[in-house]
Amino acid sequence: MKIKTITQWLMCAILLISVDAFAQLNTPRGSQLATVSQRIGVSDVTITYSRPSVKGREIWGALVPYGMNDLGFGTSKAAPWRAGANENTIITFSHDAKVEGKTIEAGTYGLHLEVKPDNTATLILSKDSDAWGSYFYDKNNDALRANITTTTVPHHELLTFSFDDVQANSATASLAWSTKAFPFEISFDVTDIVLSDFRSKAKGQAGFQRQNWEQAANFALNNGGDLTEALEWINKAISGQFFSQKTFNNLAIKAQILNKLGRTEEFMATVDEAATMANANQLNAIGYQMLNLKENDKAMTYFKKAVKLDPDNPNVYDSLGEAYKIIGDKKNAIKNFKKVLSMNPPANVKANSEKHLKELGAL
Repeated sequence: MKIKTITQWLMCAILLISVDAFAQLNTPRGSQLATVSQRIGVSDVTITYSRPSVKGREIWGALVPYGMNDLGFGTSKAAPWRAGANENTIITFSHDAKVEGKTIEAGTYGLHLEVKPDNTATLILSKDSDAWGSYFYDKNNDALRANITTTTVPHHELLTFSFDDVQANSATASLAWSTKAFPFEISFDVTDIVLSDFRSKAKGQAGFQRQNWEQAANFALNNGGDLTEALEWINKAISGQFFSQKTFNNLAIKAQILNKLGRTEEFMATVDEAATMANANQLNAIGYQMLNLKENDKAMTYFKKAVKLDPDNPNVYDSLGEAYKIIGDKKNAIKNFKKVLSMNPPANVKANSEKHLKELGAL
């Protein structure tokens, strides 16, 4: 009898353990979990949230009360809305960013909203990203607060976060539910992030490749970077380092940097040097640049050099014809455009020459 009693006790204990283990079963929940991400420049923004449904309920000022509220649970006596259901809605920034023009450091934050009855709301990002909902919200943990204006949208049965109006440096994130949306702008200093990343990587293996210095200098040139620094970088690509090699491309980048810096004589000298390494298409590009700068004599030199370098290419005659037309030499313009048409040119080159001939009254 004693052995039987012990056996029964062990069986009972096993059943209790089994029930406890099965209590961890992963089952579906009413408000499904969702994640939405957006890359802005080279930075990522990710929002993770739960998606409740309207289900015919009155939402604003009812299910989601206005203002800050005592939710009857947790430690907060003045809690905002958790901007979703279940766990805390969280937002992650891969780099330092700005939200509604206010700086926020890279990291993960709890996302809350204080909804107001006058079509406004306060967006709150909390350093406490692990709390359940807003029940333990503490204003002392706020990392950012921003006042936003809500908008009216078509009915959204499911609460939905999305990214709209995505630009090179910014995007608008928006929570939409029922017929109300809460948009807020997120932006990054993309140029600073990219160039800071290069400065860091240049100390390692990436700094051993000429093309990386060229790419960084060109990016700084075209995106508002420090031009003096960009000039240092392109000079490293051109000479003085074990990886350096002078090419048309890096000389062309250097020339553009010098031009933006207002160092005209050095710019012209660098263009001339680049031209010695250029193919016909590159010479044409330099020629058009000189025309834009009203350096017509230099432009003609480059266009004529392109013709001499590639005399079977109809495009170089088309470009030379345009140059003659711009400087007012109608006779030579017509001559070169007609030369193009005699060479069975590509359709786009043919169309351009015919257009100019019509404008010159020669077709």
